[in-house]
Amino acid sequence: MKTQLKADLMLIVVTLCWGISYYLIDVSLADMDSFTLNAHRFLGAFIVAGIFAFRKLKTVNKTTLQYSFLIGTVLIFVYSGATFGVKYTTLSNSGFLCALTVIFVPMLEMILFKKKPHRKIIIAVTMSLIGIMLLTLKDDFSFNMGNLKGDIFCIVGAIAYAVDLILTEKAVSHEKVDAFQLGVFQLGVTGAYMLVLAFIFEQPHLPTSPRIFISVAFLSIFCTGLAFIVQAIAQQYTTAAHVGIIFTLEPVFAGVVAFFLAGEVLSIKSYIGAVIMIAALFVTEVDFKNLGRKKEAAASIAEAEDVDQQSS
Repeated sequence: MKTQLKADLMLIVVTLCWGISYYLIDVSLADMDSFTLNAHRFLGAFIVAGIFAFRKLKTVNKTTLQYSFLIGTVLIFVYSGATFGVKYTTLSNSGFLCALTVIFVPMLEMILFKKKPHRKIIIAVTMSLIGIMLLTLKDDFSFNMGNLKGDIFCIVGAIAYAVDLILTEKAVSHEKVDAFQLGVFQLGVTGAYMLVLAFIFEQPHLPTSPRIFISVAFLSIFCTGLAFIVQAIAQQYTTAAHVGIIFTLEPVFAGVVAFFLAGEVLSIKSYIGAVIMIAALFVTEVDFKNLGRKKEAAASIAEAEDVDQQSS
């Protein structure tokens, strides 16, 4: 199995966790406010990672800490957007709009680095955008204006996450940056920011029931700690644009979870959008040029065998 394919499979697992997270965020927000929830998520993940990987973390260098601080700061906007988005719009809408990261990554790379995306990426991004539109828009292809406030928060989070992916790609390509340490310390930075914001704007407290505690614990360990550490490691072997396309599966998983756990039913149009988004992922994974060469080689071998048989 190719290294990039392994990295992509790891990122699909991360995407599954984030798809589940929208429902768990919705559950947790019934007990605590947004900044408080995010403080629990990130600081909890940082503490757990610190306990189990202290020896690995104590050798951290200045460059890794600098990138951790920068990326951790961006994550404030990512998770504030996503959390407030879930609070003010539907689970399905929040999952779908946050997936617009797939559009913003190549756009920002073109603006900032004059980087022209590969034709296959353009095709996959276009397919993903069509899929997101089918998933998000109403049957008459208009927005649900009643959810506009939450939708805007989600879009801000999507833009911020595109910046995060680009910064992470730059960071893990630096020879002095340890991807694992980067994944852990960015959690601590974001958690510290969120805790300060919670004390300023909210009244932070611990979960008040076993159901909320389990939701917050799953969000912290799997949807935050494991997810961001795996993302940082996997991005050593793939590109930000590729990661953005993989993460378009997030609204698909969010929609499935919303259907089974929250009773949100999708339309036929939405299911078609989900299929198109999954197809876009396959477009990024299949090496069409190499596949064509293999077919040509197989045809040549078959032709040579026919010639040998005729001559004999």
